[in-house]
Amino acid sequence: VRRVAAQNLSLLFRGVVSAYGLEALKDGGVVPSVIVPLYEELATNEQDSIRLHTSESCVAFGRETVPFIASASEEDREGMSIMLKERILPLLIATVDDRSWRVRWTAASKFAEAVAAYEDFDGAVQALIPAYEKLLQDPEAEVRTAAVFNVAAVAQCKAHVPSLEESDQVCSIAERLIKCVTALTDDDSEHVRAALAAVATGLAPLLGKEDTISLLLPPLLLLLRDSASEVRLNLISTLSSLNEVIGVNLLSQSLLPAILDLAEDSKWRIRGVIIQHIPPLAKEFGQAFVSEKLAPLCVRLLEDDISSIRQAAASNLAELTSLFGADWAAAHLLPPLEKVLKDPSYLRRLTAIQACAAIASVMDTDAASRIVLPLILDGAQDYVPNIRFNVAKALSVVAPKCTRAACADIISTLQTLVEDSDRDVRYFAKQSLDSLQTDKVRH
Repeated sequence: VRRVAAQNLSLLFRGVVSAYGLEALKDGGVVPSVIVPLYEELATNEQDSIRLHTSESCVAFGRETVPFIASASEEDREGMSIMLKERILPLLIATVDDRSWRVRWTAASKFAEAVAAYEDFDGAVQALIPAYEKLLQDPEAEVRTAAVFNVAAVAQCKAHVPSLEESDQVCSIAERLIKCVTALTDDDSEHVRAALAAVATGLAPLLGKEDTISLLLPPLLLLLRDSASEVRLNLISTLSSLNEVIGVNLLSQSLLPAILDLAEDSKWRIRGVIIQHIPPLAKEFGQAFVSEKLAPLCVRLLEDDISSIRQAAASNLAELTSLFGADWAAAHLLPPLEKVLKDPSYLRRLTAIQACAAIASVMDTDAASRIVLPLILDGAQDYVPNIRFNVAKALSVVAPKCTRAACADIISTLQTLVEDSDRDVRYFAKQSLDSLQTDKVRH
């Protein structure tokens, strides 16, 4: 019963305030005389399954009460302020030292909401931030992880807090939390570091360029060199916000080794995810960076041992071509791609054929016919039937992007493949030829 009461206390409080407004919050009203004593009793209950609802209730008190303080009379304002400062907030702050890690975990998960709820209440944020710093240093990794996920959200609060360096000075919350962020880059738990990598760049817009370079960049560079691939991947996934603040030049030297390491990670899923992030990174860092640093890697991924990675790499080349244009692809992608087309492994040659078709599909008619089509047509002479029938399939994809003269070469090649000694090649060649002839009749 008490657990259900704790779960629904915030709902009850919001309903009462919604119904009675300021009257419920005044001294002698139903909130300070009935609901707050119930909150105090539940927040100090022996069962942690009851105490863990303290944070949610405290957030509700702040969200509903703080807006009334500004418009209330001086007497009512003083009464509500005392209620929050002496009866509500102390119990939330006490949760960070609770003996139950579940209670501390819940407080860590809700802390950004609590800071937002009390942002406009004088002195509240200054009391909450030290408690939050305790959660970031909690003995339990699960609690630290939950707290870390809220770093950027907590730092968005515009209130100023005492500086850790000089007690008589104030600073932004983002500046104060940097010390904890730096310490967490060396955390024993990979999950904590991975969580930090996922959110730390969110501090950059709050710090500004100068402080980001001097305060935030050093711990981020440590995360880029982390031994855990998940940590490096999470950071690379969120670099856009950092790039907007400080630009690519300061990052490129550390970023490239991290990308190269992830592209060769022993876990194929990690390799797959880094491929997905290359086009967004290309947009952020520009053509010059991709041409010099990433283009060779993108083609090399076509040689991966895992089929899904090779397929993703082929699609990735098409996205880069769409982003930077046919001339760029001709200069930076097709020369190394030609080498893959001659690889001893037929699987790699097969993926290269598919990559060529994908690239041609995003080119203009002239470029597709002149630059890419000859590479695909050459594959029709391959001694492996799987290559030949995939050439037939690729030609049906490329044909709509080609000139009339090029389409004549395509049809001629397909007619040759229809007479192939392998029945699978004959089947797919006929299928592609029929498809092209149907499209020609339609047009």
